Amino acid sequence: MVLLLVGVVSACAITPGDEVVVVFNSRLPESKELALYYAAKRQVPTNQIFGFDLPKGEEMTRAEFREQLQQPLARMLESNKLWHIAARTIRATNNQPAHVEWNVSTSKIRYAVLCYGVPLRVQSDPGLKEEGMDKLRPEMRRNEAAVDSELALLPLIDQHLPLSGPLRNPVYATTNSAFLHPTNGVLLVARLDGPTPAIARGLIDKALLAEAEGLWGRAYVDVRNTTEPGYKQGDEWIRNAGEICKHLGFETVVDENPGTFPTGFPMSQIALYFGWYTEHVSGPFTRPEVEFMPGAVAYHLHSFSANTLRSTNQYWVGPLLAKGVTATMGCVAEPYLAGTPEVAVFAARLIYNGFTFGESACASQPVLSWQITVVGDPLYHPFGRNPESLHDELYARHDKHVEWSFLRLLNLNLISGKPVTECVALLENLGLTKESAVLTEKLGDLYGMQGKPASAIHAWEEALKLNHTPQQSLRLRLELGEKLAGADRSEDALNDYEQLLREIPDYPDKLSVYRKMLPLAQKLNKKTEADRYQAEIQKLTLQTKS
Repeated sequence: MVLLLVGVVSACAITPGDEVVVVFNSRLPESKELALYYAAKRQVPTNQIFGFDLPKGEEMTRAEFREQLQQPLARMLESNKLWHIAARTIRATNNQPAHVEWNVSTSKIRYAVLCYGVPLRVQSDPGLKEEGMDKLRPEMRRNEAAVDSELALLPLIDQHLPLSGPLRNPVYATTNSAFLHPTNGVLLVARLDGPTPAIARGLIDKALLAEAEGLWGRAYVDVRNTTEPGYKQGDEWIRNAGEICKHLGFETVVDENPGTFPTGFPMSQIALYFGWYTEHVSGPFTRPEVEFMPGAVAYHLHSFSANTLRSTNQYWVGPLLAKGVTATMGCVAEPYLAGTPEVAVFAARLIYNGFTFGESACASQPVLSWQITVVGDPLYHPFGRNPESLHDELYARHDKHVEWSFLRLLNLNLISGKPVTECVALLENLGLTKESAVLTEKLGDLYGMQGKPASAIHAWEEALKLNHTPQQSLRLRLELGEKLAGADRSEDALNDYEQLLREIPDYPDKLSVYRKMLPLAQKLNKKTEADRYQAEIQKLTLQTKS
């Protein structure tokens, strides 16, 4: 069988650092250190690194934003000849007379990178009164905003845009990355930030590593399966993002339950995560170790997901970064659903169109001058290389990631309609399969699709002998336990569950495992074991209730 790349568009070259300005807080040494480190890694010219005297906290007043960051940055861009703002006459239409607008007419830069220490949020100014405010819906008569989102409209600074409520993003959903440019009214703004300067610095290194080796792993999608009108649109966005991941070759798990992924869910080798809707980080992401792959992109939709970036256990953005995520987005305050990124657009631009992270994040936002912060290197280009040439390169140098490349190519062939039998034959004849827990697990999955449970069980047992991760092992053992019990191999099923508990003594869902083990022990007339399991069930049930 020939492996084909189906539905994948080749991306352009990595965006150069000369399209970037780097902004740091001159009152914080760690902010400047991070700016210089990023500039060196991305080859940003030294005359495009700017320090400003800013507040040290995560918030700044509207006056501080305007006088200490917004206006000084615009002046620096003009004086350093990085862009030029000029007058343009707009012809009369049926709706308005001819008038003059001041816009960026030329620009050498497209991106602004805000470094750890640059405030996150512009505070509300209750004394601000603007013409037309009364025409806004009551919940939109607010002027607090994410610093990132306000700076995204810096090219239009001389148009004196209203500060109350969100403003339409002129490049929303564009499929042309060149259109994402200051001459079209937007600056691509993202921040290198997080709970600590070290975590913020790690975003650079992980992005570069994933660009060199590829972003590999699995996609996890958490919908609520709701029909409630106020939330249905969000579910559709996230579900569609999952479909994009699946059709572009990722092993994709979709949770249809109303709640988030449970804490005991075997979430292994995470490359992509899209989900909602809890206020604080929950489920598998609260475990001591989370298996985010280098370059992982994760987004949890919640109204206050980025209320602070300094916490490792509150809200979502900070904890995700602390656990190893490379790129994410979040809300600094209530945006309302229509004011959040359309995550399906984000996934399509990032994976299919081959946009950079900064381009994808901007294109996915229906509005700007609002509540969204973008965290990660905006130049991060995880799908910027031709998949076929990358696969050939990995294969030629016997790179460990080639197993993931084979898996993605295999999935693309399945999506394109290749028979399962051909895909099974490929894996059976591929020498790498016998060395790879990833490919051997997939072979077991395909045997299951063929209705061959005995072959599936054998493949998963073989996968457990190979170089698997802890969470992959958990998934395999949970699957094996079910299948072995169904095949009337009760002794083997019981041994499998016992091994699971030995390997993961702190497994958070032991109760469900013991409930599976009890009937198996009873069926085998193992009274001692059955009594022990029953005692554990009673103890864990009481702990759950308390």
